[in-house]
Amino acid sequence: MSKPDIKPVPIKIHPRLTSGRFNNMRVGMVALTQLAFFGMPWLQWNGRQAVHFNLAEHHFLIFGISLWPQDFIYLAALLVVSALGLFLWTTLAGRLWCGYSCPQTVYTQIMIWIERAIQGDHNARRKLDAAPMSAGKLAKKSATQMIMAAFSLWTGLTFVGYFTPMRELATLQMGPWDLFWTLFYGGFTWLMAGVLREKVCLHMCPYARFQGSMFDDNTLIISYDAKRGEPRGKTQAKSEAQTKGCIDCGICVQVCPTGIDIRNGLQYECIGCAACIDACDQVMDKLKSPRGLIRYTSANALQGKPAQSPSFHRPRIVIYSSLLAGIITLSTTALVLKKPFKVDVLRDRASLVEQSDDGLLQNRYSLRVINTTEQAQRYVVTVEGLPGIRMEKPGEVIEVKPAQTETVPVRVQAAPENAPRGSHRIHFVIRSLNDDVTIREKSSFIGE
Repeated sequence: MSKPDIKPVPIKIHPRLTSGRFNNMRVGMVALTQLAFFGMPWLQWNGRQAVHFNLAEHHFLIFGISLWPQDFIYLAALLVVSALGLFLWTTLAGRLWCGYSCPQTVYTQIMIWIERAIQGDHNARRKLDAAPMSAGKLAKKSATQMIMAAFSLWTGLTFVGYFTPMRELATLQMGPWDLFWTLFYGGFTWLMAGVLREKVCLHMCPYARFQGSMFDDNTLIISYDAKRGEPRGKTQAKSEAQTKGCIDCGICVQVCPTGIDIRNGLQYECIGCAACIDACDQVMDKLKSPRGLIRYTSANALQGKPAQSPSFHRPRIVIYSSLLAGIITLSTTALVLKKPFKVDVLRDRASLVEQSDDGLLQNRYSLRVINTTEQAQRYVVTVEGLPGIRMEKPGEVIEVKPAQTETVPVRVQAAPENAPRGSHRIHFVIRSLNDDVTIREKSSFIGE
Protein backbone atom coordinates (compact mmCIF):
# COMPACT_ATOMS: atom_id res chain seq x y z
CA MET A 1 0.00 0.00 0.00
CA SER A 2 1.44 3.34 -1.02
CA LYS A 3 1.85 6.02 1.60
CA PRO A 4 -0.37 9.10 1.33
CA ASP A 5 1.20 12.21 -0.12
CA ILE A 6 1.72 14.52 2.88
CA LYS A 7 2.88 18.02 2.14
CA PRO A 8 5.39 19.39 4.64
CA VAL A 9 4.12 22.27 6.73
CA PRO A 10 6.49 25.27 6.63
CA ILE A 11 7.96 26.15 10.01
CA LYS A 12 7.87 29.85 9.25
CA ILE A 13 5.69 31.69 6.75
CA HIS A 14 7.42 34.31 4.64
CA PRO A 15 4.62 36.16 2.83
CA ARG A 16 5.40 37.56 -0.56
CA LEU A 17 5.35 41.34 -0.91
CA THR A 18 2.34 42.65 -2.80
CA SER A 19 1.07 46.05 -3.82
CA GLY A 20 -2.29 47.52 -4.66
CA ARG A 21 -5.13 49.52 -3.22
CA PHE A 22 -5.73 47.27 -0.22
CA ASN A 23 -2.04 47.10 0.58
CA ASN A 24 -1.97 50.90 0.52
CA MET A 25 -4.85 50.91 2.99
CA ARG A 26 -2.99 48.54 5.31
CA VAL A 27 0.15 50.65 5.16
CA GLY A 28 -1.95 53.73 5.86
CA MET A 29 -3.53 52.07 8.91
CA VAL A 30 -0.11 51.05 10.24
CA ALA A 31 1.08 54.64 9.88
CA LEU A 32 -2.09 56.08 11.43
CA THR A 33 -2.24 53.73 14.43
CA GLN A 34 1.45 54.06 15.22
CA LEU A 35 1.42 57.83 14.82
CA ALA A 36 -1.39 57.94 17.38
CA PHE A 37 0.23 55.43 19.75
CA PHE A 38 3.75 56.86 19.73
CA GLY A 39 2.71 60.51 19.45
CA MET A 40 -0.07 60.74 22.03
CA PRO A 41 2.14 60.65 25.17
CA TRP A 42 4.13 63.63 23.88
CA LEU A 43 1.13 65.92 23.44
CA GLN A 44 0.66 68.63 26.06
CA TRP A 45 -2.60 70.05 27.39
CA ASN A 46 -2.73 73.01 29.79
CA GLY A 47 0.86 72.46 30.85
CA ARG A 48 0.57 68.71 31.48
CA GLN A 49 0.56 65.49 29.48
CA ALA A 50 -2.62 65.38 27.42
CA VAL A 51 -3.30 61.67 28.00
CA HIS A 52 -2.12 60.42 31.38
CA PHE A 53 -3.47 57.49 33.38
CA ASN A 54 -2.16 58.23 36.86
CA LEU A 55 -2.70 54.94 38.66
CA ALA A 56 -0.95 56.09 41.84
CA GLU A 57 -3.49 58.88 42.36
CA HIS A 58 -6.39 57.00 40.66
CA HIS A 59 -6.76 59.87 38.22
CA PHE A 60 -7.16 59.60 34.44
CA LEU A 61 -6.63 62.68 32.27
CA ILE A 62 -7.70 62.56 28.61
CA PHE A 63 -7.20 66.03 27.12
CA GLY A 64 -9.84 68.17 28.86
CA ILE A 65 -11.62 65.22 30.50
CA SER A 66 -10.74 64.36 34.09
CA LEU A 67 -11.90 60.94 35.37
CA TRP A 68 -11.75 59.47 38.86
CA PRO A 69 -12.65 56.03 40.28
CA GLN A 70 -16.23 57.27 40.67
CA ASP A 71 -16.33 57.59 36.88
CA PHE A 72 -15.78 53.87 36.32
CA ILE A 73 -19.12 53.76 34.52
CA TYR A 74 -17.53 55.55 31.55
CA LEU A 75 -14.87 52.85 31.26
CA ALA A 76 -17.57 50.20 31.36
CA ALA A 77 -19.50 52.07 28.66
CA LEU A 78 -16.35 52.30 26.52
CA LEU A 79 -15.78 48.54 26.77
CA VAL A 80 -19.41 47.78 25.88
CA VAL A 81 -19.30 50.20 22.92
CA SER A 82 -16.04 48.60 21.70
CA ALA A 83 -17.55 45.11 21.90
CA LEU A 84 -20.81 46.08 20.19
CA GLY A 85 -18.92 48.06 17.56
CA LEU A 86 -16.76 45.02 16.80
CA PHE A 87 -19.85 42.79 16.56
CA LEU A 88 -21.61 45.25 14.26
CA TRP A 89 -18.58 45.71 12.04
CA THR A 90 -17.99 41.96 11.84
CA THR A 91 -21.59 41.35 10.79
CA LEU A 92 -21.34 44.02 8.11
CA ALA A 93 -17.81 43.55 6.79
CA GLY A 94 -16.22 40.45 8.29
CA ARG A 95 -12.74 40.57 9.82
CA LEU A 96 -11.60 43.97 8.60
CA TRP A 97 -10.50 44.77 12.17
CA CYS A 98 -8.08 41.83 12.06
CA GLY A 99 -6.71 42.69 8.65
CA TYR A 100 -6.16 46.40 9.11
CA SER A 101 -6.25 47.54 12.75
CA CYS A 102 -5.50 44.68 15.16
CA PRO A 103 -2.24 45.39 17.05
CA GLN A 104 -1.08 41.84 16.35
CA THR A 105 -1.50 42.40 12.60
CA VAL A 106 0.04 45.88 12.69
CA TYR A 107 3.13 44.90 14.65
CA THR A 108 3.60 41.69 12.70
CA GLN A 109 3.61 43.77 9.52
CA ILE A 110 6.25 46.09 10.99
CA MET A 111 8.43 43.13 11.99
CA ILE A 112 8.12 41.67 8.47
CA TRP A 113 9.22 45.03 7.02
CA ILE A 114 12.28 44.99 9.28
CA GLU A 115 13.07 41.42 8.25
CA ARG A 116 12.59 42.18 4.57
CA ALA A 117 14.84 45.27 4.75
CA ILE A 118 17.75 43.23 6.14
CA GLN A 119 17.29 39.72 4.74
CA GLY A 120 15.63 40.38 1.39
CA ASP A 121 12.37 39.27 -0.24
CA HIS A 122 10.39 36.15 0.65
CA ASN A 123 12.52 33.84 -1.49
CA ALA A 124 15.75 35.23 -0.05
CA ARG A 125 14.46 34.75 3.49
CA ARG A 126 13.46 31.15 2.81
CA LYS A 127 16.89 30.40 1.33
CA LEU A 128 18.56 32.06 4.30
CA ASP A 129 16.54 29.92 6.71
CA ALA A 130 17.46 26.74 4.81
CA ALA A 131 21.15 27.65 4.45
CA PRO A 132 23.73 26.28 6.94
CA MET A 133 24.94 28.64 9.61
CA SER A 134 27.61 31.04 8.39
CA ALA A 135 29.03 34.41 9.35
CA GLY A 136 26.75 36.15 6.83
CA LYS A 137 23.62 34.37 8.06
CA LEU A 138 24.52 35.04 11.69
CA ALA A 139 25.08 38.73 10.95
CA LYS A 140 21.75 39.14 9.14
CA LYS A 141 19.77 37.21 11.73
CA SER A 142 21.43 39.07 14.61
CA ALA A 143 20.88 42.48 13.02
CA THR A 144 17.22 41.61 12.40
CA GLN A 145 16.64 40.56 16.00
CA MET A 146 18.49 43.56 17.40
CA ILE A 147 16.37 46.03 15.44
CA MET A 148 13.18 44.14 16.33
CA ALA A 149 14.17 44.18 19.99
CA ALA A 150 14.97 47.91 19.86
CA PHE A 151 11.60 48.66 18.27
CA SER A 152 9.86 46.46 20.85
CA LEU A 153 11.57 48.28 23.73
CA TRP A 154 10.55 51.60 22.22
CA THR A 155 6.99 50.27 22.09
CA GLY A 156 7.20 49.18 25.74
CA LEU A 157 8.60 52.55 26.81
CA THR A 158 5.78 54.35 24.99
CA PHE A 159 3.18 52.11 26.63
CA VAL A 160 4.56 52.95 30.09
CA GLY A 161 4.54 56.62 29.04
CA TYR A 162 0.76 56.60 29.27
CA PHE A 163 1.04 55.88 33.01
CA THR A 164 4.30 57.66 33.92
CA PRO A 165 4.99 61.09 32.37
CA MET A 166 6.67 60.44 29.02
CA ARG A 167 9.11 63.32 29.34
CA GLU A 168 10.47 61.81 32.54
CA LEU A 169 10.91 58.42 30.90
CA ALA A 170 12.68 60.03 27.94
CA THR A 171 15.40 61.19 30.34
CA LEU A 172 15.52 57.67 31.86
CA GLN A 173 13.96 58.86 35.12
CA MET A 174 12.16 55.61 35.78
CA GLY A 175 11.53 53.53 38.84
CA PRO A 176 11.81 49.74 39.09
CA TRP A 177 8.15 49.21 38.13
CA ASP A 178 8.52 51.46 35.07
CA LEU A 179 11.53 49.42 34.00
CA PHE A 180 9.71 46.14 34.64
CA TRP A 181 6.67 47.06 32.54
CA THR A 182 8.84 48.49 29.75
CA LEU A 183 10.71 45.19 29.49
CA PHE A 184 7.53 43.13 29.98
CA TYR A 185 5.46 44.90 27.31
CA GLY A 186 8.44 45.20 24.97
CA GLY A 187 9.30 41.53 25.42
CA PHE A 188 5.76 40.44 24.62
CA THR A 189 5.70 42.70 21.54
CA TRP A 190 8.84 40.99 20.29
CA LEU A 191 7.50 37.52 21.16
CA MET A 192 4.01 37.94 19.69
CA ALA A 193 4.85 39.97 16.56
CA GLY A 194 8.47 39.00 15.93
CA VAL A 195 8.42 35.28 16.77
CA LEU A 196 4.90 33.82 16.91
CA ARG A 197 3.30 36.11 14.30
CA GLU A 198 0.48 34.33 12.46
CA LYS A 199 0.43 31.55 15.08
CA VAL A 200 -1.25 34.00 17.45
CA CYS A 201 -4.08 34.47 14.94
CA LEU A 202 -4.31 30.75 14.20
CA HIS A 203 -4.08 29.25 17.67
CA MET A 204 -4.34 31.91 20.38
CA CYS A 205 -6.88 34.53 19.29
CA PRO A 206 -10.42 33.69 20.53
CA TYR A 207 -11.98 36.08 18.02
CA ALA A 208 -10.98 33.79 15.17
CA ARG A 209 -13.00 31.00 16.74
CA PHE A 210 -16.32 32.75 17.26
CA GLN A 211 -16.34 35.42 14.53
CA GLY A 212 -18.10 33.03 12.16
CA SER A 213 -21.16 33.05 14.40
CA MET A 214 -21.63 36.76 13.62
CA PHE A 215 -21.59 36.25 9.85
CA ASP A 216 -24.71 35.94 7.74
CA ASP A 217 -25.25 35.48 4.02
CA ASN A 218 -24.92 39.24 3.46
CA THR A 219 -21.67 39.74 5.40
CA LEU A 220 -18.90 41.17 3.25
CA ILE A 221 -16.04 38.63 3.22
CA ILE A 222 -13.09 37.79 0.98
CA SER A 223 -14.16 35.03 -1.39
CA TYR A 224 -12.94 33.18 -4.45
CA ASP A 225 -15.43 33.05 -7.33
CA ALA A 226 -15.36 29.32 -8.02
CA LYS A 227 -17.94 29.56 -10.82
CA ARG A 228 -15.61 31.81 -12.76
CA GLY A 229 -12.30 30.33 -11.63
CA GLU A 230 -12.84 26.57 -12.02
CA PRO A 231 -11.39 24.51 -13.54
CA ARG A 232 -7.95 25.91 -12.82
CA GLY A 233 -4.77 25.69 -14.86
CA LYS A 234 -2.86 27.43 -17.59
CA THR A 235 -3.95 24.86 -20.16
CA GLN A 236 -7.49 26.08 -19.69
CA ALA A 237 -6.59 29.47 -21.17
CA LYS A 238 -7.47 28.52 -24.75
CA SER A 239 -10.91 29.95 -25.05
CA GLU A 240 -11.92 33.51 -24.33
CA ALA A 241 -14.17 32.44 -21.47
CA GLN A 242 -11.45 30.42 -19.80
CA THR A 243 -8.92 33.26 -19.84
CA LYS A 244 -11.05 34.90 -17.15
CA GLY A 245 -10.54 31.99 -14.73
CA CYS A 246 -7.83 30.92 -12.29
CA ILE A 247 -4.52 29.95 -13.93
CA ASP A 248 -3.37 28.28 -10.68
CA CYS A 249 -0.33 30.54 -10.28
CA GLY A 250 -0.49 30.20 -6.48
CA ILE A 251 0.43 33.83 -5.82
CA CYS A 252 -2.68 34.29 -3.67
CA VAL A 253 -1.25 31.66 -1.31
CA GLN A 254 2.25 33.14 -1.39
CA VAL A 255 1.07 36.58 -0.23
CA CYS A 256 -1.22 35.27 2.54
CA PRO A 257 0.22 36.12 5.99
CA THR A 258 -1.46 33.05 7.51
CA GLY A 259 -0.52 30.70 4.66
CA ILE A 260 -4.01 29.59 3.61
CA ASP A 261 -5.49 29.04 0.15
CA ILE A 262 -8.53 31.30 -0.15
CA ARG A 263 -9.72 29.17 -3.08
CA ASN A 264 -10.70 26.47 -0.57
CA GLY A 265 -13.51 28.67 0.74
CA LEU A 266 -14.09 30.65 3.92
CA GLN A 267 -11.64 29.62 6.67
CA TYR A 268 -11.27 30.87 10.23
CA GLU A 269 -7.57 31.50 9.56
CA CYS A 270 -8.42 34.28 7.08
CA ILE A 271 -7.84 37.67 8.72
CA GLY A 272 -9.45 39.67 5.91
CA CYS A 273 -6.29 41.57 4.93
CA ALA A 274 -7.08 41.38 1.16
CA ALA A 275 -3.47 40.68 0.16
CA CYS A 276 -4.81 37.87 -2.04
CA ILE A 277 -7.17 40.31 -3.78
CA ASP A 278 -4.30 42.65 -4.70
CA ALA A 279 -2.19 39.73 -5.93
CA CYS A 280 -4.97 38.20 -8.03
CA ASP A 281 -5.93 41.57 -9.51
CA GLN A 282 -2.35 42.09 -10.68
CA VAL A 283 -2.35 38.68 -12.38
CA MET A 284 -5.70 39.43 -14.02
CA ASP A 285 -4.34 42.76 -15.26
CA LYS A 286 -1.41 40.99 -16.92
CA LEU A 287 -3.79 38.52 -18.55
CA LYS A 288 -6.05 41.41 -19.59
CA SER A 289 -8.90 39.71 -17.76
CA PRO A 290 -11.43 41.46 -15.54
CA ARG A 291 -10.57 41.85 -11.88
CA GLY A 292 -12.62 40.29 -9.12
CA LEU A 293 -11.78 36.59 -9.28
CA ILE A 294 -10.99 37.04 -5.59
CA ARG A 295 -12.89 39.95 -4.05
CA TYR A 296 -14.87 41.30 -1.15
CA THR A 297 -18.35 39.94 -1.60
CA SER A 298 -21.10 38.06 0.23
CA ALA A 299 -22.41 34.51 0.06
CA ASN A 300 -25.65 35.75 -1.48
CA ALA A 301 -23.80 37.72 -4.14
CA LEU A 302 -21.65 34.70 -5.07
CA GLN A 303 -24.80 32.62 -5.54
CA GLY A 304 -26.43 35.31 -7.64
CA LYS A 305 -29.00 36.17 -4.99
CA PRO A 306 -29.95 39.78 -4.34
CA ALA A 307 -28.27 41.36 -1.32
CA GLN A 308 -30.54 42.17 1.62
CA SER A 309 -30.54 45.94 1.63
CA PRO A 310 -31.04 48.21 3.48
CA SER A 311 -29.32 46.88 6.58
CA PHE A 312 -32.32 47.42 8.87
CA HIS A 313 -33.91 44.36 7.27
CA ARG A 314 -31.24 42.30 9.05
CA PRO A 315 -32.29 41.78 12.71
CA ARG A 316 -28.80 41.55 14.21
CA ILE A 317 -27.77 44.79 12.49
CA VAL A 318 -30.80 46.52 14.00
CA ILE A 319 -30.05 45.14 17.47
CA TYR A 320 -26.33 46.01 17.43
CA SER A 321 -26.96 49.48 15.96
CA SER A 322 -29.73 50.32 18.42
CA LEU A 323 -27.72 49.24 21.46
CA LEU A 324 -24.65 51.05 20.19
CA ALA A 325 -26.51 54.29 19.49
CA GLY A 326 -28.29 54.17 22.85
CA ILE A 327 -25.15 53.61 24.92
CA ILE A 328 -23.16 56.26 23.02
CA THR A 329 -25.97 58.78 23.42
CA LEU A 330 -26.39 58.13 27.15
CA SER A 331 -22.64 58.15 27.83
CA THR A 332 -22.05 61.33 25.84
CA THR A 333 -24.93 63.09 27.54
CA ALA A 334 -23.72 62.05 30.99
CA LEU A 335 -20.19 63.17 30.17
CA VAL A 336 -21.36 66.58 28.93
CA LEU A 337 -23.56 67.10 32.00
CA LYS A 338 -20.94 65.81 34.43
CA LYS A 339 -20.38 68.14 37.39
CA PRO A 340 -16.98 69.90 37.48
CA PHE A 341 -16.27 68.59 40.97
CA LYS A 342 -17.09 65.62 43.19
CA VAL A 343 -17.64 65.31 46.93
CA ASP A 344 -17.36 62.37 49.33
CA VAL A 345 -18.60 62.73 52.91
CA LEU A 346 -17.11 60.49 55.60
CA ARG A 347 -18.32 60.46 59.20
CA ASP A 348 -15.79 60.31 62.00
CA ARG A 349 -16.55 56.89 63.49
CA ALA A 350 -14.21 57.39 66.43
CA SER A 351 -16.37 60.15 67.89
CA LEU A 352 -20.05 59.81 67.05
CA VAL A 353 -21.34 62.77 69.03
CA GLU A 354 -19.83 65.32 71.39
CA GLN A 355 -20.91 68.52 73.09
CA SER A 356 -19.43 71.90 72.24
CA ASP A 357 -18.56 74.59 74.80
CA ASP A 358 -21.84 76.39 74.15
CA GLY A 359 -23.92 73.24 74.78
CA LEU A 360 -24.59 72.24 71.15
CA LEU A 361 -24.37 68.66 69.90
CA GLN A 362 -21.51 68.22 67.49
CA ASN A 363 -20.59 65.60 64.85
CA ARG A 364 -17.31 65.42 62.96
CA TYR A 365 -16.95 64.70 59.24
CA SER A 366 -14.30 64.67 56.53
CA LEU A 367 -15.22 66.25 53.21
CA ARG A 368 -13.22 64.97 50.26
CA VAL A 369 -13.58 67.53 47.47
CA ILE A 370 -12.29 66.52 44.03
CA ASN A 371 -11.69 69.31 41.53
CA THR A 372 -12.00 67.76 38.06
CA THR A 373 -11.30 70.99 36.16
CA GLU A 374 -8.08 72.52 34.91
CA GLN A 375 -8.49 75.66 37.05
CA ALA A 376 -8.27 76.30 40.80
CA GLN A 377 -11.72 76.25 42.39
CA ARG A 378 -13.26 77.73 45.56
CA TYR A 379 -16.16 76.08 47.37
CA VAL A 380 -18.41 76.99 50.27
CA VAL A 381 -20.20 74.36 52.37
CA THR A 382 -23.53 74.57 54.16
CA VAL A 383 -25.63 71.91 55.87
CA GLU A 384 -29.38 71.35 56.07
CA GLY A 385 -31.86 68.75 57.31
CA LEU A 386 -32.48 69.70 60.98
CA PRO A 387 -33.85 72.93 62.47
CA GLY A 388 -31.00 75.29 63.31
CA ILE A 389 -28.26 72.91 62.10
CA ARG A 390 -25.10 74.72 61.02
CA MET A 391 -21.41 74.42 60.35
CA GLU A 392 -19.04 75.21 63.22
CA LYS A 393 -17.35 77.70 60.87
CA PRO A 394 -20.13 78.94 58.58
CA GLY A 395 -19.04 80.52 55.33
CA GLU A 396 -15.60 78.88 55.36
CA VAL A 397 -14.18 78.65 51.81
CA ILE A 398 -12.39 75.52 50.62
CA GLU A 399 -9.77 76.02 47.91
CA VAL A 400 -8.72 73.14 45.68
CA LYS A 401 -5.95 73.25 43.07
CA PRO A 402 -6.56 72.19 39.44
CA ALA A 403 -7.26 68.46 39.05
CA GLN A 404 -6.46 67.88 42.72
CA THR A 405 -8.23 66.53 45.81
CA GLU A 406 -8.58 68.26 49.15
CA THR A 407 -9.78 66.53 52.33
CA VAL A 408 -11.17 68.98 54.88
CA PRO A 409 -12.32 68.16 58.44
CA VAL A 410 -15.57 69.90 59.39
CA ARG A 411 -17.84 69.98 62.41
CA VAL A 412 -21.64 70.20 62.29
CA GLN A 413 -23.62 71.52 65.27
CA ALA A 414 -27.27 71.32 66.29
CA ALA A 415 -29.26 72.14 69.42
CA PRO A 416 -30.08 69.08 71.62
CA GLU A 417 -33.82 69.75 71.41
CA ASN A 418 -33.63 69.63 67.59
CA ALA A 419 -31.58 66.43 67.47
CA PRO A 420 -33.03 63.75 69.77
CA ARG A 421 -31.33 60.43 70.30
CA GLY A 422 -30.75 58.46 67.11
CA SER A 423 -29.64 59.04 63.54
CA HIS A 424 -31.04 61.90 61.48
CA ARG A 425 -30.73 62.39 57.72
CA ILE A 426 -28.90 65.59 56.75
CA HIS A 427 -27.41 66.98 53.52
CA PHE A 428 -24.19 68.82 52.86
CA VAL A 429 -24.58 71.46 50.17
CA ILE A 430 -21.30 72.27 48.41
CA ARG A 431 -21.39 75.21 46.00
CA SER A 432 -18.63 76.22 43.61
CA LEU A 433 -17.97 79.96 43.75
CA ASN A 434 -16.35 79.89 40.31
CA ASP A 435 -19.18 78.53 38.17
CA ASP A 436 -22.09 78.42 40.67
CA VAL A 437 -22.55 74.64 40.47
CA THR A 438 -24.04 72.93 43.54
CA ILE A 439 -23.80 69.34 44.76
CA ARG A 440 -25.86 67.86 47.61
CA GLU A 441 -24.45 64.87 49.48
CA LYS A 442 -26.43 63.01 52.09
CA SER A 443 -25.10 61.94 55.46
CA SER A 444 -26.40 61.42 59.00
CA PHE A 445 -26.27 63.36 62.24
CA ILE A 446 -26.20 61.47 65.53
CA GLY A 447 -28.14 63.03 68.39
CA GLU A 448 -28.55 62.12 72.05
